Amino acid sequence: MKTKDIKELLGADREYYLGHTCKTIDKSLIHAPSPQTVDELWVPTDRSIPALVSLRRILDHGRLGGTGYVSILPVDQGIEHTAGASFAPNPLYFDPENIVRLAIEGGCNAVASTFGVLGAVARRYAHKIPFIVKINHNELLSYPNRYDQILFGTVDEAWNMGAAAIGATIYFGSAESRRQIVEISEAFAYAHERGMATILWCYLRNADFKKDGVDYHAAADLTGQADHLGATIQADIVKQKLPEGNGGFTALHFGKTDDRMYTALASPHPIDLCRYQVANGYMGRVGLINSGGESHGASDLKDAVVTAIVNKRAGGMGLISGRKAFQKPMKEGIELLNAIQDVYLDPEITLA
Repeated sequence: MKTKDIKELLGADREYYLGHTCKTIDKSLIHAPSPQTVDELWVPTDRSIPALVSLRRILDHGRLGGTGYVSILPVDQGIEHTAGASFAPNPLYFDPENIVRLAIEGGCNAVASTFGVLGAVARRYAHKIPFIVKINHNELLSYPNRYDQILFGTVDEAWNMGAAAIGATIYFGSAESRRQIVEISEAFAYAHERGMATILWCYLRNADFKKDGVDYHAAADLTGQADHLGATIQADIVKQKLPEGNGGFTALHFGKTDDRMYTALASPHPIDLCRYQVANGYMGRVGLINSGGESHGASDLKDAVVTAIVNKRAGGMGLISGRKAFQKPMKEGIELLNAIQDVYLDPEITLA
């Protein structure tokens, strides 16, 4: 999509998203993605040389290769949401090969999926597109359902199939989060030793994060702190839901806050809320990728483009979009992925 097409798609929302100037955390403080991201941000760290090579593999692949931004196709919903519910809109994707084909033909930097999906086609595709192996999942077959992330394989298994990175989820705020933090911290340390990059899904999960009809699981203050914890256990990239509102700590009366978190450091504008997430990832040293969210049908294209604009203008590193792409015909899925990438390739869409 060209700039004029993006503007037409936004319609009346054009100025709101493209004309916004961030007056909270100044853009001069942000380590924005660039072609020099690996050299400037990761080389000075304690990451192993092979891990730096893996990061470079991911950043140099696909339509966004060499820009510092990433577009990743994640398909782990076969476990996380049940395979039937996830692939009923398009049964083509019960076959792991079609998942990888969508990522390749869609111009993605990498494909993220389960041990089973990626292992099924590793010899044919691991050298053609970087693999990100998701090592833990919330399975939904136990009854009654429990929301817990459990390990489905090992770092060595991911390395043996040629993966460039491992991915994992921690449900911050849950009763199980402390065990998950220990498990994934150890896994990330070992993955770096083995020469793989690490990506953390920094999600919140706690029934008490809802109050008076308001759901605070996507509040900027809570998600920002989750990102900060993800950076602390040395995730190279953190994945987070786009913030929806703020004030989780204050509404739920826990944690520690400062009034400036809600005034000087953030405003109600989605770009400013996302900028707060970026800041919690060491001002962008640990790249923020936002999730594309569930498919809503006709509005998917605009929703995906808006999310990409918010992420890019806030200082984020890219988008990880699954259901909006694979729950429709492959041609349409490719077009949606390309539209997301076009936002990051557009020089007129700049840091706010």
